[in-house]
Amino acid sequence: MFRRLTRTQLVIDIVVAGLFALVALPFDLSIGRFYDNNALGTVLVALLMGGALALRRAAPGLALTVAWVGAIVQMAMARPPSTADIAVFGVLYATAAYGSRRTFWAGLASTFVGALVITIYLFAPLTDAGLSASTITTALAVALAAMFGLGLAWTVGALVRTGIRARENRRAQEVAEAEAAAESERTRIARDMHDVVAHSLAVVIAQADGARYASASDPDAAASALGTISTTARAALSDVRMLLAQLRHRQADGPQPTLADLEQLYAQVRAAGIALRVDVDPAPAVEVPTGVQLAVYRILQEALTNALRHGAGAPVDIALAWHADRVELSVRNETTAPGAPASGTPAGEGEAPRGHGVIGMRERAQLVGGALDAGREGGDFVVRATLPIGGGE
Repeated sequence: MFRRLTRTQLVIDIVVAGLFALVALPFDLSIGRFYDNNALGTVLVALLMGGALALRRAAPGLALTVAWVGAIVQMAMARPPSTADIAVFGVLYATAAYGSRRTFWAGLASTFVGALVITIYLFAPLTDAGLSASTITTALAVALAAMFGLGLAWTVGALVRTGIRARENRRAQEVAEAEAAAESERTRIARDMHDVVAHSLAVVIAQADGARYASASDPDAAASALGTISTTARAALSDVRMLLAQLRHRQADGPQPTLADLEQLYAQVRAAGIALRVDVDPAPAVEVPTGVQLAVYRILQEALTNALRHGAGAPVDIALAWHADRVELSVRNETTAPGAPASGTPAGEGEAPRGHGVIGMRERAQLVGGALDAGREGGDFVVRATLPIGGGE
């Protein structure tokens, strides 16, 4: 029944209603003396109308009820229209602007019923002397005027209600857009985190296994492997710290990998003991959008990570073709037996991918308007992607 208002709004409504009652009461008492009415009834009607005015925003439905009670008391005491009746306009405005759906329509109905009641109350005593054409015309004019005045107050309130609803919808839309942007940012950071951590751990595991096997026969190879592990781990730690800082503080995007970082990526994989055969034909002839560069880097990073984790140790073939409107890339590597578990790769030819690797690569491609396919072809696992160069920014 009651709407939540601020303390300031409550104080303003109560003060306005109190001042209204104090101003209306002297006028109504003077009118009451002129018509020889009871002063107690005048005070009661003024208080009821003032109370309805005070409740108009906090409880529009209750305010409408109190206003009707005041009008009934006024008619029961045969009092003429007075200054206190002005509060009805404020109450009808509030029912349309702030009331519930039921109160909203009750206020509209009150405009028509109220105009009819006013007309009957004023012109019913004249029916005893007979109805003339001028009396009927005057009654119709009063009914239309009352309906117009009451309806105007309600209509203004309905317009305000529409503005309030539009402002609330706009605010809700802004909140939803902000939440969607935050969720998208968290997803991007999680995807970057997966790429960084998965690739770095794959390199570290490969180097650690190699160092363990070579430690007895070739100490220099073991030392070189440990150096690669240290370099890879430091780079991964730096990337993870940057991503976590973005997640905590919601800062702007930090530095992202570009095509210039591909050689470092290739070097890390080669240091892990995997031979790479890279073919770039044709080379980029135009400036490649940042989004496309990032997508190419992340797709290659994930594909090479899968080759490290699930490959058979055979060379990996990488092909990049930079056309005027698109880039085509493919990564082919020999895999383990089809029955071996492989996160992010299919368990066998024709089966659906397992894990998040292929899903993440496909999302990377789709973000820039491209497409990606990944699956087994015989004993190899092949990743193919086509990314439009014009859709990366």
